[in-house]
Amino acid sequence: MASSHGSSPVPRPGVGGRDGIYHKERDPSPPRCRRPVRSLPDVCPKEPTGEGRGLCDGPSVVAEHDRWTVYSSKVNLPAALNDPRLAKRESDFFTKTWGLDFAETEVMPSFYLPNITREHFGPYLQETAQREKIHERCKTICPNKDDFCLLSVFLQIFLKPDFALEDPATFNAVLPWSHFNSAGGKSSRDVASSKLLQEKLSHYLDVVEVSIARQISLRSEAFFHAMSSQHELQDQLQETQRAVAVLRGRTADMDRIMCQGPLRALRTALARNNCVKLHNKLKLMAAVHQTQPTVQLLLSTSEFVGALELIATTKEVLQQELQGIHSFRHLGSQLCELEKLIDKMMVEDFSMYARSDLSRCLRDEPQVLEKERLESLVFGLLRQRKLDFLDIYSDEMIMAAKAIVAQAVAESVLHIEEIDTEVVTKLADQMRLMTFPQWFEVLKNVFESFLLFLQRIKATLSVIGNVVLEVLDSNQKNRLLEEAGSGASGQESSQGSSLLQGEAELAYLTHEGLFISDALNEAQQQQQAAAQDQSSAVGSRVQQGRAEAAGCDSASESFVGRDQNFISSENMMPTELEMNRVINNSQELLYTASDVSHDRCVKVLTARAKDGSLERLNSAEFVCLSQAVEAFVRDTEELCGRRSVSLRGALQSQANRFVHRFHEERKTKLSLLLDNERWKQAEVPAEFQDLVNSIADGRITLPERKTPGPEDRKPTEFLLVNGQKYAVVGTVLLLIRMFLEYCHCVNDIPSIATDMLTRLSDLLKHFNSRSCQLVLGAGALQVVGLKTITTKNLALASRCLQLVVHYIPIIRAHFETKLQPKQFSVLRHFDHITKDYNDHIAEISAKLVAIMDSLFEKVLSKYEVKAPMPSACFRNVCKQMAKMHEAIYELLPEEQTQMLFLRINASFKMHLKRQLARLGVVNDGGPQHGLVVVDVAFYTENVQALRSLERLDLNMAEIWEQKR
Repeated sequence: MASSHGSSPVPRPGVGGRDGIYHKERDPSPPRCRRPVRSLPDVCPKEPTGEGRGLCDGPSVVAEHDRWTVYSSKVNLPAALNDPRLAKRESDFFTKTWGLDFAETEVMPSFYLPNITREHFGPYLQETAQREKIHERCKTICPNKDDFCLLSVFLQIFLKPDFALEDPATFNAVLPWSHFNSAGGKSSRDVASSKLLQEKLSHYLDVVEVSIARQISLRSEAFFHAMSSQHELQDQLQETQRAVAVLRGRTADMDRIMCQGPLRALRTALARNNCVKLHNKLKLMAAVHQTQPTVQLLLSTSEFVGALELIATTKEVLQQELQGIHSFRHLGSQLCELEKLIDKMMVEDFSMYARSDLSRCLRDEPQVLEKERLESLVFGLLRQRKLDFLDIYSDEMIMAAKAIVAQAVAESVLHIEEIDTEVVTKLADQMRLMTFPQWFEVLKNVFESFLLFLQRIKATLSVIGNVVLEVLDSNQKNRLLEEAGSGASGQESSQGSSLLQGEAELAYLTHEGLFISDALNEAQQQQQAAAQDQSSAVGSRVQQGRAEAAGCDSASESFVGRDQNFISSENMMPTELEMNRVINNSQELLYTASDVSHDRCVKVLTARAKDGSLERLNSAEFVCLSQAVEAFVRDTEELCGRRSVSLRGALQSQANRFVHRFHEERKTKLSLLLDNERWKQAEVPAEFQDLVNSIADGRITLPERKTPGPEDRKPTEFLLVNGQKYAVVGTVLLLIRMFLEYCHCVNDIPSIATDMLTRLSDLLKHFNSRSCQLVLGAGALQVVGLKTITTKNLALASRCLQLVVHYIPIIRAHFETKLQPKQFSVLRHFDHITKDYNDHIAEISAKLVAIMDSLFEKVLSKYEVKAPMPSACFRNVCKQMAKMHEAIYELLPEEQTQMLFLRINASFKMHLKRQLARLGVVNDGGPQHGLVVVDVAFYTENVQALRSLERLDLNMAEIWEQKR
């Protein structure tokens, strides 16, 4: 056995220097042990990884293996004890720790020390080479005279631990070849030298033997102690062997009597559990094997949600329960492709559903077609995150809206014989060939169809929104349940980990045939009840999908099942933000449906109005059209909650054109009436009196025309307005009816109030300006052919203007009720019109006074104060005054007549005063003064004799010049 000291290296020839010193070379590679380390045979099975187990480092007391004997030792004990390289026996032989080979190995050099080679000593050897040669030469020339010292030197060579004759220096020191290699042949001297050398060698051998004997004598006590210790060790080993045999026998009996039966029962229970798991696994594999046929069966009945849930469940089973099974290696990719195919099928099926739902008869019931199918499709599309399905519905909706108009026109054309559909193929041309009642009936049918269309879309979108809200609510509930259950699951896991450590030993003892890690995993799985039943639960889910495919009689029950399974797969569900976006898109889609419906109705209007037919409607027809459009817009706003402006804008555009045409027709008509008006008093028919009476009651409406009958009232001379008589011309009566028509249109179409007010203002201004041109401007002389514009014509025109002025505040109040507060600024037009009319009336009054003024100037210029009295001049003046009074008395009210004659009288006094001043007549009481007094009295008596002028104060005293 080797001691703690390392073995001496063997000297190598040609390596050391000339002094025989051996220089050890260092191998640059890492040092190795002389013998490979061999472990004792393992008595406990190891895991395939090759790593030892902590539980199996020692020999097994249960299993019996090959017995160990001294012959199993790798090193012979006597050889180890008699190692000649050891200088001293070890005292801790039986107490020290031995290796597996029962021998010490070479101590590995430190990795922290540098590897010193011969090149490191190169500079030193070069410096000392010359001195070494001189030293060697001196030793040869001058040997040591002390033989004893020389002998000790030579003996030291043999006693060196690194003694090796293959070393040239050592060999030359032992055998001096110089004696054998001398010049010349062998002589007696050489023989003597050889004998002398042999004697020296023999002497050296004796000295070595003596030294060996001495060394043996020094170590004899330790040798004999070791031999005696070896015998004692053998005795102890035999006793230990017998004790171990007895212990093993007892242990075997305990194993046979107490352990094998219970352990066999535990192994049987584990084997049974393994068989049950294997059976469940095989059933699960059989269920998974039927996935594709089951999916195909579900797809044949359009059960997309069930098919998707079955695919998701199968993929989950493949990843968790059946991972690594070779026969199912391609099933995952096949299921992914099948899932993509289902996505396309759902999109196509939803498109077909939308097309069939929107294209069916609008009056069919129910409003939602196949509600369960729609819910299933929406659930499937949401599950697959196909959130753009509303775009498909929007496209189908637009196409269906176009078809509604085409169908309504086509159905109406079938009943109209005047329209040949083979010749006139375009819908717009067909609508323009219809009469207004026919076209209006088509428009009402379109409105009714679009209302039903929007109701159907709203019902469908309501179902879609309910599905989205249901899924969103379920997701929120599941999230709350997961948050609430996360704390409980953490407590259960901590309890399970505490129980797992206690059952680890039982799992190890009862485990056989598998790995210890598998046994620990099985013990952990036994602590989790949910994990034990996972395979059976998943298998039941797969079989449930197959059951759904086998029988889908009750749609509602299967839908509930799909709903529960669908909501459970949260990983595929859209986020809450995406769900809210879908809800908003559904509401926007309803708004879009309303806008599309209005746009299609606008096209119906524009197609009819292309040739200007809507502009040529009478007010009653246009009012009916406006009312129908307003009712449709109001209904769609209540239904969709969206204010669409396209149809209102189109109606407003048509209303503007209608107002323009309406106004131009009446303005043209008024111009024709004025151009043909002879400005004579016209009789007032009873219907116009009724019209005025209706206005007096506070209602500005057109009364219904009555059919003429024998009991009808006769026309009257005057128009009674609030107890006052108005002598009017026929044009004014029609003007009253015209502005009442304007007011009536505003009642029916409030949106055109401002435009209609502007047009009515223009009409009133036109009447005022044109009547002024014809009467005051004497345009009627050329237009109508009147010989002259009489005072009666002037008084009649003034009275007509006064009638219009009377109604302007009433018209203003009526329009004020139809305008918004921000539109009140347009009412200022009535103020301007009232001023213009009053100015015109004042001009007519001035014209009447001017007529008499010119008469007075002409007559009084010939006045002479002489008999007979009254003079002819004053008789002529009174005659003209009587004619004036007769002309205007019945036309103008009494107050206006008095005011007019007061102005005429003032004109008369002014001209009379001038004439008297020219004649030199003064208030002196003379004859001329008396004659003038007689004429003035005659004038005063004749004027006051006229009706309504009895109390007129003429005050003729102002005509006299004061006496000079």
